[in-house]
Amino acid sequence: MTFLWPHALWLLFGLPVLVGAYVRLLQRRSNQALRYASLSVVREAIGVTLRVRRHIPPLLFLLGITALLLAVARPAAFVVVPSGQGMVILTIDVSLSMAATDVAPTRLAAAQAAAAAFIKAQPPDVRIGIVAFGGHADVVQSPTLNRGGALAALARLELQQYTAIGTGLMAALRTIYPTANIGGEYDIFGRGRQPTEPEHISLHHAHNAEKEPPGRVPPAADLSTAIVLVSDGRGTMGVPPIKAAKMAADHGVRVYTVGVGTPYGGVANVEGWPAIHAEFEEEILKEIAAVTQGEYFHASTAGKLAKIYSKLTRRVVLERKETEITALLAAIGAVLLLVAAVLSLLWCNRFA
Repeated sequence: MTFLWPHALWLLFGLPVLVGAYVRLLQRRSNQALRYASLSVVREAIGVTLRVRRHIPPLLFLLGITALLLAVARPAAFVVVPSGQGMVILTIDVSLSMAATDVAPTRLAAAQAAAAAFIKAQPPDVRIGIVAFGGHADVVQSPTLNRGGALAALARLELQQYTAIGTGLMAALRTIYPTANIGGEYDIFGRGRQPTEPEHISLHHAHNAEKEPPGRVPPAADLSTAIVLVSDGRGTMGVPPIKAAKMAADHGVRVYTVGVGTPYGGVANVEGWPAIHAEFEEEILKEIAAVTQGEYFHASTAGKLAKIYSKLTRRVVLERKETEITALLAAIGAVLLLVAAVLSLLWCNRFA
Protein backbone atom coordinates (compact mmCIF):
# COMPACT_ATOMS: atom_id res chain seq x y z
CA MET A 1 0.00 0.00 0.00
CA THR A 2 1.18 3.51 -0.82
CA PHE A 3 -0.13 6.94 0.20
CA LEU A 4 -0.69 9.90 -2.11
CA TRP A 5 -0.49 12.31 0.85
CA PRO A 6 2.08 10.57 3.09
CA HIS A 7 2.63 13.70 5.22
CA ALA A 8 -0.89 13.27 6.59
CA LEU A 9 0.31 10.12 8.37
CA TRP A 10 1.69 12.40 11.08
CA LEU A 11 -1.89 12.61 12.33
CA LEU A 12 -1.52 9.02 13.56
CA PHE A 13 0.64 10.33 16.40
CA GLY A 14 -2.59 11.58 17.93
CA LEU A 15 -3.71 8.01 18.59
CA PRO A 16 -1.43 7.51 21.63
CA VAL A 17 -2.99 10.66 23.09
CA LEU A 18 -6.45 9.07 22.82
CA VAL A 19 -5.20 5.85 24.39
CA GLY A 20 -3.57 7.79 27.21
CA ALA A 21 -6.76 9.74 27.83
CA TYR A 22 -8.76 6.54 28.04
CA VAL A 23 -6.30 4.94 30.47
CA ARG A 24 -6.41 8.10 32.59
CA LEU A 25 -10.22 7.91 32.65
CA LEU A 26 -10.10 4.29 33.82
CA GLN A 27 -7.71 5.18 36.64
CA ARG A 28 -10.02 7.95 37.81
CA ARG A 29 -12.97 5.58 37.92
CA SER A 30 -10.90 3.03 39.87
CA ASN A 31 -10.07 5.70 42.45
CA GLN A 32 -13.75 6.48 42.80
CA ALA A 33 -14.53 2.80 43.31
CA LEU A 34 -12.15 2.67 46.32
CA ARG A 35 -14.74 4.58 48.32
CA TYR A 36 -16.69 1.35 48.65
CA ALA A 37 -16.00 -0.79 51.69
CA SER A 38 -14.72 -3.64 49.56
CA LEU A 39 -13.50 -3.33 45.95
CA SER A 40 -14.00 -7.07 45.49
CA VAL A 41 -17.69 -6.61 46.13
CA VAL A 42 -17.86 -4.12 43.27
CA ARG A 43 -15.96 -6.43 40.91
CA GLU A 44 -18.24 -9.34 41.75
CA ALA A 45 -21.23 -7.12 41.10
CA ILE A 46 -19.93 -6.05 37.71
CA GLY A 47 -18.84 -9.52 36.56
CA VAL A 48 -16.02 -10.56 34.24
CA THR A 49 -18.13 -10.32 31.09
CA LEU A 50 -19.19 -6.76 31.80
CA ARG A 51 -15.65 -5.71 32.67
CA VAL A 52 -14.40 -6.98 29.31
CA ARG A 53 -17.40 -5.75 27.36
CA ARG A 54 -17.02 -2.15 28.47
CA HIS A 55 -13.70 -1.92 26.61
CA ILE A 56 -15.15 -3.01 23.25
CA PRO A 57 -16.81 0.33 22.25
CA PRO A 58 -13.64 2.34 22.99
CA LEU A 59 -11.58 -0.17 21.00
CA LEU A 60 -13.92 0.10 18.00
CA PHE A 61 -13.83 3.88 18.36
CA LEU A 62 -10.01 3.82 18.24
CA LEU A 63 -10.00 1.56 15.17
CA GLY A 64 -12.53 3.82 13.43
CA ILE A 65 -10.45 6.92 14.09
CA THR A 66 -7.36 5.07 12.80
CA ALA A 67 -9.13 4.16 9.56
CA LEU A 68 -10.28 7.77 9.06
CA LEU A 69 -6.80 9.15 9.67
CA LEU A 70 -5.37 6.68 7.13
CA ALA A 71 -8.05 7.75 4.67
CA VAL A 72 -6.88 11.37 5.01
CA ALA A 73 -3.47 10.24 3.66
CA ARG A 74 -5.23 8.94 0.51
CA PRO A 75 -4.07 5.30 0.47
CA ALA A 76 -3.64 3.43 -2.82
CA ALA A 77 -3.17 -0.27 -3.47
CA PHE A 78 -1.93 -2.22 -6.49
CA VAL A 79 -4.51 -4.61 -7.89
CA VAL A 80 -4.28 -7.07 -10.78
CA VAL A 81 -7.07 -6.62 -13.30
CA PRO A 82 -7.78 -7.81 -16.87
CA SER A 83 -5.92 -5.71 -19.40
CA GLY A 84 -7.05 -4.49 -22.79
CA GLN A 85 -3.49 -4.48 -24.10
CA GLY A 86 -0.72 -7.03 -24.17
CA MET A 87 0.80 -9.90 -26.08
CA VAL A 88 0.10 -13.63 -26.00
CA ILE A 89 2.22 -16.17 -27.88
CA LEU A 90 0.43 -19.44 -28.64
CA THR A 91 3.16 -22.10 -28.80
CA ILE A 92 1.75 -25.30 -30.25
CA ASP A 93 3.32 -28.75 -30.49
CA VAL A 94 2.99 -30.08 -34.08
CA SER A 95 5.01 -33.27 -33.62
CA LEU A 96 3.67 -36.53 -35.09
CA SER A 97 2.36 -37.61 -31.69
CA MET A 98 -0.13 -34.74 -31.82
CA ALA A 99 -2.00 -36.74 -34.50
CA ALA A 100 -3.09 -39.23 -31.82
CA THR A 101 -6.84 -39.70 -31.64
CA ASP A 102 -7.22 -40.15 -27.87
CA VAL A 103 -8.46 -36.54 -27.89
CA ALA A 104 -10.97 -36.44 -30.75
CA PRO A 105 -10.66 -35.84 -33.59
CA THR A 106 -6.91 -35.56 -32.97
CA ARG A 107 -4.84 -33.80 -30.32
CA LEU A 108 -3.71 -31.14 -32.78
CA ALA A 109 -7.14 -30.59 -34.34
CA ALA A 110 -8.72 -30.17 -30.91
CA ALA A 111 -5.94 -27.75 -29.92
CA GLN A 112 -6.47 -25.73 -33.11
CA ALA A 113 -10.24 -25.48 -32.57
CA ALA A 114 -9.88 -24.36 -28.96
CA ALA A 115 -7.07 -21.94 -29.83
CA ALA A 116 -9.27 -20.37 -32.52
CA ALA A 117 -11.96 -19.64 -29.92
CA PHE A 118 -9.27 -18.26 -27.61
CA ILE A 119 -8.01 -15.88 -30.31
CA LYS A 120 -11.51 -14.61 -31.04
CA ALA A 121 -12.15 -13.97 -27.34
CA GLN A 122 -9.10 -11.77 -26.77
CA PRO A 123 -9.54 -8.00 -26.36
CA PRO A 124 -8.96 -6.09 -29.62
CA ASP A 125 -5.70 -4.48 -28.41
CA VAL A 126 -4.05 -7.78 -27.47
CA ARG A 127 -1.49 -8.98 -30.01
CA ILE A 128 -1.52 -12.70 -30.82
CA GLY A 129 1.54 -14.56 -32.08
CA ILE A 130 1.73 -18.25 -33.03
CA VAL A 131 4.81 -20.47 -32.80
CA ALA A 132 4.71 -24.08 -34.03
CA PHE A 133 7.39 -26.54 -32.98
CA GLY A 134 8.40 -30.08 -33.79
CA GLY A 135 12.10 -30.75 -34.16
CA HIS A 136 12.54 -27.01 -34.88
CA ALA A 137 10.41 -23.96 -34.24
CA ASP A 138 8.60 -21.81 -36.76
CA VAL A 139 6.96 -18.43 -36.14
CA VAL A 140 3.87 -19.00 -38.26
CA GLN A 141 2.37 -15.69 -37.18
CA SER A 142 4.22 -12.70 -35.76
CA PRO A 143 2.35 -10.85 -32.97
CA THR A 144 -0.56 -9.10 -34.63
CA LEU A 145 -3.90 -7.45 -33.96
CA ASN A 146 -5.26 -9.03 -37.14
CA ARG A 147 -7.47 -11.86 -35.91
CA GLY A 148 -8.10 -13.12 -39.41
CA GLY A 149 -4.38 -13.49 -40.06
CA ALA A 150 -3.84 -15.30 -36.77
CA LEU A 151 -6.72 -17.71 -37.43
CA ALA A 152 -5.45 -18.42 -40.95
CA ALA A 153 -1.96 -19.15 -39.61
CA LEU A 154 -3.43 -21.45 -36.97
CA ALA A 155 -5.28 -23.42 -39.63
CA ARG A 156 -2.08 -23.91 -41.67
CA LEU A 157 -0.20 -25.85 -38.99
CA GLU A 158 1.44 -29.02 -40.30
CA LEU A 159 2.87 -32.01 -38.47
CA GLN A 160 6.64 -32.38 -38.10
CA GLN A 161 8.98 -35.10 -36.99
CA TYR A 162 10.46 -35.06 -33.45
CA THR A 163 9.51 -32.90 -30.47
CA ALA A 164 11.57 -30.07 -28.95
CA ILE A 165 9.48 -28.46 -26.21
CA GLY A 166 12.31 -26.28 -24.90
CA THR A 167 13.09 -25.12 -28.43
CA GLY A 168 9.47 -24.07 -28.95
CA LEU A 169 9.47 -22.17 -25.68
CA MET A 170 12.74 -20.45 -26.57
CA ALA A 171 11.32 -19.43 -29.94
CA ALA A 172 8.27 -17.93 -28.23
CA LEU A 173 10.54 -15.93 -25.94
CA ARG A 174 12.51 -14.67 -28.94
CA THR A 175 9.23 -13.64 -30.55
CA ILE A 176 8.53 -11.37 -27.57
CA TYR A 177 12.15 -10.19 -27.19
CA PRO A 178 13.92 -10.54 -30.57
CA THR A 179 17.24 -9.26 -29.16
CA ALA A 180 17.28 -11.58 -26.14
CA ASN A 181 20.51 -13.54 -25.84
CA ILE A 182 19.46 -17.20 -25.79
CA GLY A 183 22.84 -18.66 -26.68
CA GLY A 184 24.00 -20.12 -29.97
CA GLU A 185 24.52 -23.76 -29.06
CA TYR A 186 21.05 -24.82 -30.26
CA ASP A 187 19.39 -24.55 -33.65
CA ILE A 188 16.12 -22.94 -32.67
CA PHE A 189 14.46 -22.23 -35.98
CA GLY A 190 16.18 -24.55 -38.46
CA ARG A 191 14.63 -23.68 -41.80
CA GLY A 192 11.54 -22.31 -40.10
CA ARG A 193 10.48 -18.69 -40.06
CA GLN A 194 12.20 -16.55 -37.42
CA PRO A 195 10.74 -13.64 -35.40
CA THR A 196 10.19 -10.33 -37.12
CA GLU A 197 12.10 -7.16 -36.36
CA PRO A 198 11.14 -5.27 -33.17
CA GLU A 199 9.12 -2.65 -35.02
CA HIS A 200 6.56 -5.28 -35.99
CA ILE A 201 5.71 -6.20 -32.42
CA SER A 202 3.95 -4.15 -29.76
CA LEU A 203 5.34 -0.71 -29.03
CA HIS A 204 6.02 -1.58 -25.38
CA HIS A 205 8.21 -4.57 -26.20
CA ALA A 206 9.77 -2.90 -29.22
CA HIS A 207 10.94 -0.07 -26.99
CA ASN A 208 12.47 -2.50 -24.51
CA ALA A 209 14.15 -4.49 -27.27
CA GLU A 210 15.72 -1.43 -28.88
CA LYS A 211 17.20 0.02 -25.71
CA GLU A 212 18.74 -3.24 -24.49
CA PRO A 213 22.26 -3.89 -25.82
CA PRO A 214 22.97 -7.34 -27.29
CA GLY A 215 23.83 -9.95 -24.70
CA ARG A 216 21.98 -8.21 -21.86
CA VAL A 217 18.74 -9.55 -20.41
CA PRO A 218 15.89 -7.09 -21.00
CA PRO A 219 13.80 -5.84 -18.10
CA ALA A 220 10.99 -7.97 -16.72
CA ALA A 221 7.86 -8.01 -18.83
CA ASP A 222 4.59 -6.76 -17.44
CA LEU A 223 1.69 -9.04 -16.56
CA SER A 224 0.10 -8.47 -19.97
CA THR A 225 2.72 -10.71 -21.61
CA ALA A 226 2.34 -14.47 -21.55
CA ILE A 227 3.09 -17.67 -23.42
CA VAL A 228 0.52 -20.44 -23.80
CA LEU A 229 2.34 -23.72 -24.49
CA VAL A 230 0.24 -26.62 -25.83
CA SER A 231 1.84 -30.06 -26.00
CA ASP A 232 1.49 -33.74 -25.11
CA GLY A 233 4.70 -33.48 -23.11
CA ARG A 234 6.80 -35.94 -25.10
CA GLY A 235 10.03 -34.01 -25.60
CA THR A 236 12.75 -35.83 -27.51
CA MET A 237 15.40 -33.24 -28.40
CA GLY A 238 16.45 -29.60 -28.53
CA VAL A 239 16.84 -27.05 -25.74
CA PRO A 240 16.29 -28.56 -22.27
CA PRO A 241 12.75 -27.46 -21.34
CA ILE A 242 13.64 -26.32 -17.82
CA LYS A 243 16.53 -24.24 -19.14
CA ALA A 244 14.13 -22.49 -21.51
CA ALA A 245 11.60 -22.05 -18.70
CA LYS A 246 14.20 -20.43 -16.44
CA MET A 247 15.16 -18.03 -19.21
CA ALA A 248 11.50 -17.10 -19.69
CA ALA A 249 11.21 -16.55 -15.93
CA ASP A 250 14.32 -14.33 -16.00
CA HIS A 251 12.53 -12.15 -18.55
CA GLY A 252 9.39 -12.01 -16.39
CA VAL A 253 7.31 -14.01 -18.88
CA ARG A 254 4.70 -16.38 -17.47
CA VAL A 255 4.10 -19.67 -19.27
CA TYR A 256 0.71 -21.35 -19.10
CA THR A 257 1.05 -24.99 -20.16
CA VAL A 258 -1.77 -27.13 -21.54
CA GLY A 259 -1.28 -30.90 -21.65
CA VAL A 260 -3.32 -32.54 -24.42
CA GLY A 261 -3.78 -36.30 -24.14
CA THR A 262 -5.04 -39.17 -21.99
CA PRO A 263 -3.03 -41.12 -19.41
CA TYR A 264 -2.87 -44.22 -21.61
CA GLY A 265 -1.99 -42.30 -24.76
CA GLY A 266 -3.40 -42.91 -28.22
CA VAL A 267 -2.56 -44.08 -31.73
CA ALA A 268 -1.32 -41.58 -34.30
CA ASN A 269 -1.84 -42.37 -37.98
CA VAL A 270 0.08 -40.01 -40.24
CA GLU A 271 0.25 -40.45 -43.99
CA GLY A 272 3.67 -41.71 -45.00
CA TRP A 273 4.48 -42.93 -41.50
CA PRO A 274 3.73 -46.19 -39.71
CA ALA A 275 1.14 -46.02 -36.95
CA ILE A 276 2.70 -45.06 -33.63
CA HIS A 277 1.51 -45.22 -30.05
CA ALA A 278 1.71 -41.64 -28.73
CA GLU A 279 2.20 -41.43 -24.99
CA PHE A 280 1.23 -38.51 -22.81
CA GLU A 281 3.58 -37.01 -20.22
CA GLU A 282 2.63 -33.99 -18.16
CA GLU A 283 5.39 -33.68 -15.57
CA ILE A 284 7.63 -31.47 -17.69
CA LEU A 285 4.67 -29.21 -18.49
CA LYS A 286 3.91 -28.85 -14.79
CA GLU A 287 7.54 -27.93 -14.09
CA ILE A 288 7.60 -25.28 -16.83
CA ALA A 289 4.47 -23.65 -15.42
CA ALA A 290 5.87 -23.74 -11.89
CA VAL A 291 9.23 -22.21 -12.85
CA THR A 292 7.60 -19.30 -14.68
CA GLN A 293 4.79 -18.74 -12.12
CA GLY A 294 2.22 -19.73 -14.71
CA GLU A 295 -0.32 -22.54 -14.41
CA TYR A 296 -0.75 -26.05 -15.80
CA PHE A 297 -3.98 -27.45 -17.27
CA HIS A 298 -4.75 -30.98 -18.42
CA ALA A 299 -7.13 -31.51 -21.33
CA SER A 300 -8.19 -35.13 -21.86
CA THR A 301 -11.09 -34.23 -24.16
CA ALA A 302 -11.86 -31.55 -26.72
CA GLY A 303 -14.56 -30.17 -24.42
CA LYS A 304 -12.14 -29.79 -21.52
CA LEU A 305 -9.63 -28.15 -23.83
CA ALA A 306 -12.22 -25.57 -24.85
CA LYS A 307 -13.01 -24.83 -21.19
CA ILE A 308 -9.32 -24.42 -20.43
CA TYR A 309 -8.92 -21.83 -23.17
CA SER A 310 -11.98 -20.05 -21.80
CA LYS A 311 -10.24 -19.81 -18.40
CA LEU A 312 -7.01 -18.66 -20.00
CA THR A 313 -8.85 -15.84 -21.75
CA ARG A 314 -9.49 -14.29 -18.34
CA ARG A 315 -6.04 -15.02 -16.86
CA VAL A 316 -3.21 -14.44 -19.29
CA VAL A 317 -3.79 -10.79 -20.17
CA LEU A 318 -3.44 -8.87 -16.94
CA GLU A 319 -1.98 -5.65 -15.62
CA ARG A 320 -1.18 -4.08 -12.25
CA LYS A 321 -3.07 -0.89 -11.56
CA GLU A 322 -2.69 1.52 -8.67
CA THR A 323 -6.15 2.19 -7.26
CA GLU A 324 -6.96 4.75 -4.58
CA ILE A 325 -8.89 3.18 -1.69
CA THR A 326 -9.61 6.34 0.33
CA ALA A 327 -13.36 5.85 0.11
CA LEU A 328 -13.08 2.25 1.31
CA LEU A 329 -11.09 3.17 4.43
CA ALA A 330 -13.36 6.13 5.13
CA ALA A 331 -16.39 3.86 4.94
CA ILE A 332 -14.77 1.32 7.26
CA GLY A 333 -13.91 4.07 9.74
CA ALA A 334 -17.44 5.46 9.68
CA VAL A 335 -18.97 2.02 10.26
CA LEU A 336 -16.64 1.32 13.19
CA LEU A 337 -17.51 4.65 14.82
CA LEU A 338 -21.22 3.99 14.33
CA VAL A 339 -20.99 0.51 15.86
CA ALA A 340 -18.96 1.88 18.79
CA ALA A 341 -21.62 4.52 19.46
CA VAL A 342 -24.51 2.03 19.28
CA LEU A 343 -22.82 -0.49 21.58
CA SER A 344 -21.92 2.24 24.05
CA LEU A 345 -25.58 3.33 24.24
CA LEU A 346 -26.91 -0.21 24.54
CA TRP A 347 -24.42 -1.44 27.12
CA CYS A 348 -23.57 1.66 29.11
CA ASN A 349 -26.47 4.03 28.39
CA ARG A 350 -23.94 6.61 27.23
CA PHE A 351 -21.32 7.25 24.54
CA ALA A 352 -17.86 5.70 25.16
